[in-house]
Order: sequence, then structure tokens, then C-alpha cells
Amino acid sequence: MRKAKVEKIILDKYGSYLGMQKGCFIVRDKHGKEQKYPLFEEKIGEVVLKTGNTVSIGALASLGFWEIDTLILTRRGRPVAMLKSVEYDSHAKTRLSQYEAYKNSKGLHIAKQIVLGKIRGQNRILRKHGLNVNENVVKVVENIESDNLRSLRRRLLAVEGKYARHYFNQIFQLFPEWLRPRSRKTFKAFDGLNNVFNLAYQFLAWKIHIALIRAKLEPYLGFLHSIQFGKPSLVCDFQELYRYLIDDFIIQHCTELKRRDFSVKHESLSRKRKGKREYLNNLQTRDFMKNLYRYFQTKVEIPRIRVGKRQEIETLINEEAYLLAKYLRNERETWKPRITLLN
Repeated sequence: MRKAKVEKIILDKYGSYLGMQKGCFIVRDKHGKEQKYPLFEEKIGEVVLKTGNTVSIGALASLGFWEIDTLILTRRGRPVAMLKSVEYDSHAKTRLSQYEAYKNSKGLHIAKQIVLGKIRGQNRILRKHGLNVNENVVKVVENIESDNLRSLRRRLLAVEGKYARHYFNQIFQLFPEWLRPRSRKTFKAFDGLNNVFNLAYQFLAWKIHIALIRAKLEPYLGFLHSIQFGKPSLVCDFQELYRYLIDDFIIQHCTELKRRDFSVKHESLSRKRKGKREYLNNLQTRDFMKNLYRYFQTKVEIPRIRVGKRQEIETLINEEAYLLAKYLRNERETWKPRITLLN
């Protein structure tokens, strides 16, 4: 596996510029103040670019050549694109094994382990905050059997969906009453808290997407989520394993939010209809995303594959993708996602 890189370049203020000069990345703000990042001295692992800033072609070429993860965000912090090196598609054997697993027992095993991992993570959140845990749901999932992935998926998602409603009904009680939504809404939610969850989950999805590509996996071929045009179903699968960590972050950072921290936007719902949607305001969004960046460097009590008793959340996601790829290539007997304890 590639050695972890630690330096991050984040252009989240309007009018900044990223360029390349004599082996250094140059970041210049709108007032002309410069900061240099020597490419061969600094361990640059990630670059985040938000609309309203500019970047040179030379910098983009260096980011691609050195396989530096690069994410492009809207002004509201929503990930919309990333830069991918052509080398990421070099390991066809892994993707071939992934396709074969879709038709054999490995696909069944992976789908069940994803649901079990998600529920175990959710249960740890509920226990941490003294909420009601259904101890039997893990056994229910373990007892689901099928030799057909479509049938197994349908049964797993029925249990997972029911428990997810129980879970969110519980954790929403941790937020101020004025902020609580009636239920969890994903696509085009109207209320502020659901949109906070959606923003954080979108950032998690990008972290997972790049981890899967690094591991030479096909992000659009999942096992729990169905294959559909434009749907990165393996990304959706892996998201289920780490949503509980994002939930814990949101609980820690958003229970003290005030009404003034949100703004209302008028957006098109259809050709003839407009509606109001509530989002964190620009200042709060910027602070929220900065804290989220740092959160992915939080250490968790899971040993690294090679050395060390603890590792960062970001490293954990990368390692898990790597372990899944090894299982698909028959280099490991089984795969069980690692779920961390929460502080």
C-alpha cells in the first residue's frame, strides 16, 4: 500500500490561486499572500478546490502525475468532481474478481457483512449516547440465508431500512427540538439537519470513492446496492460501514447550532415549482467542513495492517478497501469489516 501522506492543500476562500513553480505548489490568496508547498519535501496527500478559486494546468498535471487526491467542491461544499490518475485503472485482475463475485457466494457474504457492519456501528452510537438498542437485530441479519444475491439483497435491505428508521428516531432526539426533522431524508431534503447529514455523507462518499479506486476496485459494481446507471453502488455499500462515524461527528459538532446558523434558499423542484431549502450558512459550512477534514485524521482503536495499534479514520477506509480487494482475489479466506469503538 502507498505510504500515508499528511499535508493537505485546501482552497476554500474566494479568490485563491493554486499554481506550480520550481517544484513547489504555490497558493496565493486574493490579497497576494503566498504559501509554498515543496513537492519533494512536503507529504502532500490531498488537495481540495472550491468554486471561486483558480488552478493552473501545470498544477493539475503535477497532481495527476503524483496521484494526489484532488476534490472539487461547490460553494456550499458539495463534492462534484475529482481528479483521477490513469494509473488507477491498472489492475484488471481485481476488477475481474469483483465481477465474478457478483455471481458467486462471495457476493452474498459481502452484502451480509456490510449490513452487519452498519448495524454494529449504529448500535455503538446508540450505546454511547444512552439510547435504546435492539440487540436482536444482528442475529436476525445473521440468520438470513439465500443463494440468490437479488433475493438476499431485498431481505437485508428490508431489515436494514426498518432499523435505520429506529436509529434516526433515536439520535434525532439528541438535537434541539426546533432542529429535529420528522424523519431522515436524503435526496433534496428541505430541513437544515438532514442537509447537514447529506453534506457530510457526500464528503464521506468521495473519501470512499478514491479509496476504492486506489484498491483497483470498480466503484459502480456493488453487492448490497443494486447496479443502476450513474449509481456508484460499491461506494454506497462502503458508505454504510462508516456512516456511524459521521453521525458521531455531527452529534458532537451540531447539537449547539442556532437558528441564525442556517439560511434558506429558493430552489427549483420541477419546471414549474420552487421550494425553500434550509442549509448551513456560508460561514458555518466552511467551519463545518474544516472540522470534518480534521475528523478524518482522528485516531481510532483499530490496528493497522502492518504496524501500529491505532490509525486515522481515513487510513482505516483505505485499508478496508484494500482488504476487500485481497478477499476478492482469493488472497484472504474471508472479509469482515472492522468497526471501531467510540470515545
